[in-house]
Amino acid sequence: MAELRELARFVHDLTWEELPESVRQTAVLRVLDLVSVSMGAVNDGLARSALDSYRQRSGTGPCSVWGMDQLLPMAEAARVNAMLAHTLELDDVHTASKTHGSASIIPAAWACGEYLGSTGREFLLAAICGYEVTARIGMALGVASHRKKGWHATATCGVFGCAAAAAKLLGLTVDETVSALGMAGTQSAGLWAFLGDGASCKVLHTAHAAACGLDAAFLAGAGMTGPEHILEAGDGGLLAAMSDCHDLSRVSAGLGETWEILNMDVKPYPCCRSAHCAVDCALALRDRVEPEKIESIFIKTYQVGYRQCAVSEGCRNPRTPLDAKFSTPYAVAAAFLERKVTMDEFAPERVLRADIQELLHKVRVQEDEKFTGEYPKHWGCAMEVETADGRTLRTEVRDASGSVMNPLSPEQMAAKAENFIGIARPGREREVMRSVMELPEAGRLPRL
Repeated sequence: MAELRELARFVHDLTWEELPESVRQTAVLRVLDLVSVSMGAVNDGLARSALDSYRQRSGTGPCSVWGMDQLLPMAEAARVNAMLAHTLELDDVHTASKTHGSASIIPAAWACGEYLGSTGREFLLAAICGYEVTARIGMALGVASHRKKGWHATATCGVFGCAAAAAKLLGLTVDETVSALGMAGTQSAGLWAFLGDGASCKVLHTAHAAACGLDAAFLAGAGMTGPEHILEAGDGGLLAAMSDCHDLSRVSAGLGETWEILNMDVKPYPCCRSAHCAVDCALALRDRVEPEKIESIFIKTYQVGYRQCAVSEGCRNPRTPLDAKFSTPYAVAAAFLERKVTMDEFAPERVLRADIQELLHKVRVQEDEKFTGEYPKHWGCAMEVETADGRTLRTEVRDASGSVMNPLSPEQMAAKAENFIGIARPGREREVMRSVMELPEAGRLPRL
């Protein structure tokens, strides 16, 4: 049986009753985290402009945009929610595949579920299918090689998960689900080129994955077929096209036994996850040194983290909030100066502040074989700070805050959700949280 067909059969056969309780509960928490950070982005100018553009072109529809009191056609609602989900850089991440699967899977499944009148349980089951598919495609691609070729795994793999979730909600046959996944693969796209000049289109990647995944599933249901061997085909196979170090067997490994949805990191800081270990290091050392006495900061990290957050012009000399969110030097400087890294630290005026700019240029980042060898199982780094009074301060973080090995507490998770929901629904935070937590018993998806 082709690996893709095994995925399709898993999606088709999976029932709510056979899910471990930990998977059910985690699915609800993943939705709460994703919806909350999406609602926290409702005032973003780019997201609002995108919403206006879709509304002008496509009109209204039956599907909601979280926190905005707007209704759009299914694909457009999925696109806008997926953009919102990826805007604040606070969406969770599956480290073994380097995918922010939630940011496309949940918007796609939610829009499809609203369109079809699905129950909360049907939506959650579909989303779980999406997580398992996205993660396994990403692991099969080989994280480091896929990224070093310039591919954005959140997009290239997310489209498979969105197709899987929609196929589940539509009740497609195994053959139709195979076709949906095959068509998702032929639409797989998304590149890191935006990082080079600070282009704002990164959020388009999650939007594209959500809409294309929906399209693939609906077209499969209408009779269009997709290539069953999209992953390994000798001519045009996805794995060989996108990676020099792929492993097809990982697509179906552990299906129904190892639940990848349980292996999601939750982000406490609104910046690229590859900078989080350095932020943790800075916060650990902050009470031992005054920022004005820092002479230099030296960071060793894994190759992908170095390449992603320390090499480009925007990383080394950040001038915009987007630059800063992908700059380890900036995040570290902010942590030392502010004793925290929150949305406030990425305001446009804060990015250009003289003291932050001065300190970030004292930060040097280097790739280290030790951390590269442990990646992607561990996204770690080490920090060494030289002070004006001759001291050398050192610390190391192997697993950043919010990781599976170093999780946030339930209280921290709840506070994060309440804080960001409050941006869109002030005074109604607990009501929205309760609506999400009650999804397993909901007869239909709530309007948020």
